[in-house]
Amino acid sequence: MKDSKTKRFGILTAGGDCPGLNPAIRGICKAAHYTYGMEILGIEEGYRGLVEGKGRILQPHDFSGIIHKGGTILGTSRERPFKDPVKVDMMIENYKKWNLDCLVVLGGNGSQKRAYWLAEEGINVIGLPKTIDNDVEGTDMTFGFHTALDMVTDAVDRLHSTAHSHRLVHIAEVMGNEAGWLTLYAGIAGGSDVIVIPEIPYDIQKIAAHVSERLRHPEGFSVIAVAEGAVSLEESKLPKKELKKIKNEGPRAGERVSKALNKALGIDTRVSVLGYLQRGGTPVAFDRVLATQFGVKAAELLAEGDYGRMVSLKGEEITSVPLKDVADKTKYVPLDDVAIRAAKLTGAVFGD
Repeated sequence: MKDSKTKRFGILTAGGDCPGLNPAIRGICKAAHYTYGMEILGIEEGYRGLVEGKGRILQPHDFSGIIHKGGTILGTSRERPFKDPVKVDMMIENYKKWNLDCLVVLGGNGSQKRAYWLAEEGINVIGLPKTIDNDVEGTDMTFGFHTALDMVTDAVDRLHSTAHSHRLVHIAEVMGNEAGWLTLYAGIAGGSDVIVIPEIPYDIQKIAAHVSERLRHPEGFSVIAVAEGAVSLEESKLPKKELKKIKNEGPRAGERVSKALNKALGIDTRVSVLGYLQRGGTPVAFDRVLATQFGVKAAELLAEGDYGRMVSLKGEEITSVPLKDVADKTKYVPLDDVAIRAAKLTGAVFGD
């Protein structure tokens, strides 16, 4: 058994669930337990469990046989403890009471931001990036993304067959409020002829002209992939507060595109909101492998006492980056991204 600077650590999953959390838990816990002899405290329900002191020592049977399971064995929540100084004090108190050397946080943008805030409070932290949105800064890929991508691609494929059969326009609304990675990749994989992402405000007239041209053909139809955070050119010019209100209280992005097309072309489009189906289910092989690699790397960082970092994928290398460099940042799709170029050169329209 190898020497380790970390003797006892806590682990939690925070924010929205996604496929790959259990493989990541398994990866870090098996490496930490069997290779380095660390003791592992599983914290339940994310940051809420850290606030309320909900934790239990994990034994090998807890993290064995879970690589194929979706969700998270630890449970999760969207607790935002830093809005309340009392909760911050409670987290620090429980960290010390449990005699932890480090806290491992599996989460997306918001979770990594809070992990960094905890580090600023003097707690040793290591982060693992998970989200189906693939929008965490500092890593080429997050686990959970590929499983969601397969699910959305399958949904777009299914819409293709019914759209073609009825000569209709079908819209699939995909998760991604700030970044359009999932919509972009699923749109390409599913052969969508229109792809609408948050990074490119759309001109509905340009989309309408494209759809109209397709419908002129005897077997014409259209399948449109729309990110939930997509905005029109007009909406993009609104003050942030007003735009946020539209997103939160108004019709969904898919419905807004649908109504605008109906008005412009006098047609009846159909909208399918894929919703939480995208976050559930068994992780695909890619996410199982990536999450396991992330977990093992985190165990190595724990053993070295290399805290304040987030595990990441850079090219083909599993490495790590300082939490301070990625906290509170979003990885947007670059406008010159190779995927956007490939989509456009194969006929997809973005409305720009």
